[in-house]
Amino acid sequence: MAITDPKITETASAPSASTPGSLTPSVRLSRRLGSAEARLAAAASRLSRPLLRVAMGAVFIWFGALKVAGTTPVADLVAGTVPWLDRTWFVPALGAAEILMGIAVLIGWHLTLVCAVITAHLCGTFLVLVMEPGLAFQDGNPLLLTTIGEFVVKNVVLVSAALVLASSSAPRRSPSTGGSL
Repeated sequence: MAITDPKITETASAPSASTPGSLTPSVRLSRRLGSAEARLAAAASRLSRPLLRVAMGAVFIWFGALKVAGTTPVADLVAGTVPWLDRTWFVPALGAAEILMGIAVLIGWHLTLVCAVITAHLCGTFLVLVMEPGLAFQDGNPLLLTTIGEFVVKNVVLVSAALVLASSSAPRRSPSTGGSL
């Protein structure tokens, strides 16, 4: 006579956890959400970098054009940040450089190199915090930003975006051969 373990018999006769009817509502919802999240992530992966290039390119072209046209609201801020440079040529030249950077990002031309230049340019904008602290901080408190301070500090996001674009466009190298994949 064979001795059977009731737990084994119970488990063997229980419905499979993969049978749709046997799943609890929370498990079914979790699986549906996971599937939807995977589809959204795949779509975001395909769209995010091209959209980021378009957005950055458009912003740089737009802001640069305002400087070239002499209608930028930040001309005094730029001039005050680099007082050793003549604003009559520097602000429009900076605008022209921004337009070129924007076009290069938009079309994807030498993206890694252009994004390195953009990163350096954006890091230069932080000079406002040093050269014009009275305009950037409320009552000299570095934790209380003014509108100008917020305008400058948000460039941390643009620096990060430039780094993402630079890293995603760099040619991949095979570890064993040193060649491109």
